Amino acid sequence: MEYLLKATAKQIIWSCISTPMGLSTWFADRVTSDEKTFTFQWGKEEERTAEVVGMRAYSYICFRWSDDPNEDEYFEIRMNNNELTNDYVIEITDFADVNEVDDLKELWNSQMDTLRRTCGF
Repeated sequence: MEYLLKATAKQIIWSCISTPMGLSTWFADRVTSDEKTFTFQWGKEEERTAEVVGMRAYSYICFRWSDDPNEDEYFEIRMNNNELTNDYVIEITDFADVNEVDDLKELWNSQMDTLRRTCGF
């Protein structure tokens, strides 16, 4: 999925998608990290850990949920610059079972709305 952001500051976008502080503004209620492992918390009950399996500064960050039995599945947040408008596009790659695709799309749409609202994009 692709999401256009009305933003030209790549440092701010990168911080929002790759740091615990940035991710805690839109992706989860609380995020902690020890560089390669991120812990995401939602509310008081839900917590998941993800390993960073790939990253290139100002380009993409790729996570794999630690509790996912399929080691080939991941979710990736990629940022690309639109050369015509100089705005950035966030591309999300995520895996889901066929019966979960619509729910996952709805979740990412909601998350991106929160990112735009909280970060001013």
